[in-house]
Amino acid sequence: MATRLKRRLTDTQVKKAKPDPDRQVLLQDGDGLYLEINPSGSKIWRMKTMMKGRSMRLTFGEYPGLTLAHARQKCEQARSLISQGIDPREAKKAQEAAERTRAENTFEKIARDWHTNRLSGWKPETAEDIIRQLERDVFPVIGFKPIYEVTHKQIIGLLRAIEGRGSFETARRVKANLSKIFSHAIQFGIMDRNPAADLVDILKPVQKQHLAAIKHEELPEFLKVMDSNAARMFQPTRIAVNLMLLLFIRTSELIEAEWSEIDLEKGVWIIPWHRMKMGKRKINPNTQDHRIDLPKQAIALLQELHQITGYRKYLFPSQREPGNKPMSNTVILMALRRMGYQGRMTGHGFRALAASALGELGYRREVIERALAHKEKDQVQAAYHRAEFQQERKEMLQAWADYIDTIRRKNSLRLVA
Repeated sequence: MATRLKRRLTDTQVKKAKPDPDRQVLLQDGDGLYLEINPSGSKIWRMKTMMKGRSMRLTFGEYPGLTLAHARQKCEQARSLISQGIDPREAKKAQEAAERTRAENTFEKIARDWHTNRLSGWKPETAEDIIRQLERDVFPVIGFKPIYEVTHKQIIGLLRAIEGRGSFETARRVKANLSKIFSHAIQFGIMDRNPAADLVDILKPVQKQHLAAIKHEELPEFLKVMDSNAARMFQPTRIAVNLMLLLFIRTSELIEAEWSEIDLEKGVWIIPWHRMKMGKRKINPNTQDHRIDLPKQAIALLQELHQITGYRKYLFPSQREPGNKPMSNTVILMALRRMGYQGRMTGHGFRALAASALGELGYRREVIERALAHKEKDQVQAAYHRAEFQQERKEMLQAWADYIDTIRRKNSLRLVA
């Protein structure tokens, strides 16, 4: 006698099934799957099965949100897990927890975790710049998205938007930081690919530009403008600009200078190696302090400044937090702007000006390079030059300061005439 096959449910039966106001109605589909119809009218897909000799009831979802076809898929998946000795209920809980974790791991959350993790290796201003860039250019676009859902297209879009306003260097830095953030997520098992690292040749090439600097022949006019604006500058600002001109050190080396570094009686300034550009390198830093034998004009300026800030830690303390921070590196740029030299001269421009002028005045390139604290590849030769050029550098700095005074005197004579 032929075995009679049990008929399975159809979509029409499920759709037209009516509730009984007095009891639950169960419509069997096979393999333990059934539709539970409650007196309230709700229709819920459930499955009755066995695991390790014990009865088990699974709930898949409510119709019509979960269709008959999808309910059968879930039934088949449950049967497969049970055959492997896996409890479908525990598997569902683990999956939901994983999905919650993935949803909670938004790009902004992971980015801030990465930023916090890296703080100890950054200078405060670097950390502040990075988080400001992310808050301005990145978080509004992808910050709210689970990090694993961020696409190449979205990254390209935000980078192009930064380029669109002319901030090409910022776009390059943001792309580099995005790659580091995604790498951070990969290391913590949140995602398995780095969409930013995959992007090659997306950004427009940045032409390296030299920082603005006046030419040697423009120095007399520059000094005339600077001296005529001196009365409108704060006294420390005037002194700072003049020291940049006389000593042609880096802006950060000046504004972060501490009084403990300077011996006014001997006329010597020792800048600790860790404040120098090459001393700040993570790999192979130059651990040699930089000595400056001050010309008498610089000593006079520092003596004047000592009357104002000598009781503070920094030569040029911040106006807002004078006890804790030096002044902003924008102060010198603002002074140059007020003089009418915006786009024509920068703090770094004093170094380029001095290097060019001193070369034209006949000083040896090696001596100028050492005065600029440029790193030499040959460490033995560098140590030799430090000793050999100390006296020459001292004489050159004094001659440079005297040369500037000579130009100023000629400017004054022209005004009198």
